[in-house]
Amino acid sequence: MSYFKVLGLDKEPFSTSPDPHFFYQSQEHQAAITRIMIEIRLRRGLSVILGDIGIGKTTLSRKLFQMLKEREDIIFHMILDPTYDTEELFLESLIRTFAIELVKQSPNLLDYKEAIKKYLFLKGAEENKTIVLLIDEAQKLNALSLEVLRILLNYETNEYKLLQVVLLGQLELLPRLREIKNLMDRISLKYIINPLDEEETKEMIGFRLKQAGYNGGVSLFSADAMAEIYRSTQGYPRRISMLCHNALKSLAMENKPIVGGTLIRDLINKEIK
Repeated sequence: MSYFKVLGLDKEPFSTSPDPHFFYQSQEHQAAITRIMIEIRLRRGLSVILGDIGIGKTTLSRKLFQMLKEREDIIFHMILDPTYDTEELFLESLIRTFAIELVKQSPNLLDYKEAIKKYLFLKGAEENKTIVLLIDEAQKLNALSLEVLRILLNYETNEYKLLQVVLLGQLELLPRLREIKNLMDRISLKYIINPLDEEETKEMIGFRLKQAGYNGGVSLFSADAMAEIYRSTQGYPRRISMLCHNALKSLAMENKPIVGGTLIRDLINKEIK
């Protein structure tokens, strides 16, 4: 039997997989979503969302996908790993992502660019659809790929940009963007997601337990445990999830009723630094 079943839960509450069902929206995450949605609605072009590893950017991308995929006025595309060595590989990926059918059997770079341009004007201008391209792990984009995006962001009507690009990446992305001439001034939104505060850390733990089916009257984590979790993780959601996951496994194996501060401290001391 899975450990979470022993604790009366229906699902694993602290998986690090980016499941929108378990996405706790802190003030920082909610602010990022609100700002992104405004930029998309106004069709301003390029939005850049930055944050450290484990801050919740990938889960945020899945939440946006969940929110936008069924919208009839929006065509939503997503690239999860933009590691492309050449301009041609990135353009080929965009052709596949946009589901563009090419006429030529052996297209060249110009053919790719022209096909994407036609697609943007057809869907974005003639059909008046909002085309969104979200790229996760955007710090992996090289200079050639960023230059392609810069060119695509040039396509516009008198009122709006034809392609809405949302880049989610680590902080190292920002200096990379500065290296591309005329790209920084195309950014309509720059937002950095900060870690959770201590109260939000407690709320995240409670939220994920509830989402997993816990309805016990007593919290599975003591106040001392919560304080130790925040002290150790500094409010980074992935770290919180990993530590809570290990704590609940220990709770089930040791047949204890509640996670206390001592258990959390023991787990922290056993972590490989």
